[in-house]
Amino acid sequence: MKFSRKLIIQLIVALVITGGVFLTLYLTNASRDLYLTAGWITTTLGLVWLCNRLLTRQLDKKLPWLKHGNKRFYWQLGLGILISLIIINVSYLGLKLGLTTDPPNDQQMIAMNIMGILILLPTISINFGIQFLSNWKTAQLNSEQFQKETIKAELTTLKNHLDPHFLFNNLNILSSLISKDKELSQNYLEKFADVYRNILQSSKEELVTLNDELCFIASYLYLLEIRFEDTIQTFIDVETQDHKKFIPPLTLQMLIENAIKHNVISELRPLKIHISSQNGFISIKNNYQPKKLEIRNSNRSGLENIKKRYSYFTDKQVQVFQNTDSFIVKIPLVELEQ
Repeated sequence: MKFSRKLIIQLIVALVITGGVFLTLYLTNASRDLYLTAGWITTTLGLVWLCNRLLTRQLDKKLPWLKHGNKRFYWQLGLGILISLIIINVSYLGLKLGLTTDPPNDQQMIAMNIMGILILLPTISINFGIQFLSNWKTAQLNSEQFQKETIKAELTTLKNHLDPHFLFNNLNILSSLISKDKELSQNYLEKFADVYRNILQSSKEELVTLNDELCFIASYLYLLEIRFEDTIQTFIDVETQDHKKFIPPLTLQMLIENAIKHNVISELRPLKIHISSQNGFISIKNNYQPKKLEIRNSNRSGLENIKKRYSYFTDKQVQVFQNTDSFIVKIPLVELEQ
């Protein structure tokens, strides 16, 4: 179990204050009732702090600030107040019934709740306000970082596709097709235009539906199949219910491009790419046949970029698997609240 520096400081301060209170009582020869009162207050404050901390951790998982700001505010404030009042009442009942011969009456319970509202709850509210501002600031920084990563990814993608070599290869193929098969060349030109149109449009989006991405991939794969003929084989098996889920734009294209870039492709050793979906993930798998001169981990920058982009939309992790036969990347599908 890891302890943050902030938590350690809080514990030290609490121990110092508690020790100071009991030392004062000892030096002043305080009565047993004062010791009981001091112990009860210390225990109650500790339980209030601990339970609110656990509440914060649970809500961080269920209602993160970045996605559910308003809902998180009301849930944490309401539950924090309710839990604190319950702790105050239960601890007071335990004190009166277990350690004294004077059972609590209605007036004492009312006074105790008023004390909790007037003293403890404002403290919790201030702490909650500080926490809210801290998380809001973190969310803002994360949002700015995401925008930077998105812009970087867009520029990288545009650079790759507007690269003169990419243009030259496709235009050269188009030129050769015109003299051989006018109908095929027309289809190739339309798919070529679709690819570029989609790249430019996607640069403005943070997320696109899987269905839209697959439509784009169909045009992209058409260009690849004409260019590489039978040396690249693609297989797509995506569950129908996943088509309306979301992914960052051009994610599939980047992973296919990586597979082509880093593997040997020939008639004897065709590259086989399988795209499938299962259990909220979409899997991109290719047979692993790396180039001899391939730089180690050279394809990791693209994967790191994808992981960073995903971290802003879901807690699920991008998974990467590699063995002697295959290379697999599993990316989570994002479900947006309606």
